[in-house]
Amino acid sequence: MKILAQALVALVALLHLYFLVLEMFLWTKPAGRRVFKLTEEKAAATRVLAANQGLYNGFLAAGLGWGLCAVGEGYRIQLFFLSCVIVAGVFGAATVGRKILWVQAVPGAVALVLTWWTAR
Repeated sequence: MKILAQALVALVALLHLYFLVLEMFLWTKPAGRRVFKLTEEKAAATRVLAANQGLYNGFLAAGLGWGLCAVGEGYRIQLFFLSCVIVAGVFGAATVGRKILWVQAVPGAVALVLTWWTAR
């Protein structure tokens, strides 16, 4: 069960690295515009905001990676950053679109529950 929990934490970290790439580097490219359903004009106008958002996703990925590599109490780091992922996902779902709940918050919540369960 612990291996499954760690795999889910790694998956959430990889998702956030993917979000970083989409938001920081692909936002104005066809692939990024397609994912976020943006026109060229809208993508260009919001490029800097998206890059900032991508940077924060990178911090979440880094924190989860740190928690996975930390010896001993690394699960506490994972629980903190998974909680941040969930809060960001719920906020994004409430303010941007419900899809964010399923793509970000739910995987984070499942990983958090399994991580907490295996650490007890």
